[in-house]
Amino acid sequence: MRVAIPTENGMVYQHFGHAPEFTIYDVEAELIKNKEFVSTEGSGHEALADFLTVHSVNVVICGNIGSGAKNALREKRMELIPGVVGTADDMIVKYLSGEQMGNPDTECTHHHEDGHECGDGDHQCGSCGQH
Repeated sequence: MRVAIPTENGMVYQHFGHAPEFTIYDVEAELIKNKEFVSTEGSGHEALADFLTVHSVNVVICGNIGSGAKNALREKRMELIPGVVGTADDMIVKYLSGEQMGNPDTECTHHHEDGHECGDGDHQCGSCGQH
């Protein structure tokens, strides 16, 4: 199984569609066998579902994510665990231990024309709840 987490500097990146890279874990029998960092090379939002498919990802653990990206991942039959905050390494350990994590209702519903991002600044986003 391959688990992907959008990251920056080891932390779960809080805007799925703008993630600079993914940390991808190869997991067998609940043990991490390999960990690699893969640049998104500018892919964003719904296009990331194809990017993750190319990398044979089965599970995505992330922070905030919009409905278009959620639907694209579902169409690719990837398990999605949104709404997490912390380090990627902590999140994979929680996932493998079966610990309840994230919030399935997490969704970024705003546009970013005004320069803010999910998880940044003082603006309160409808449902991402990070600011």
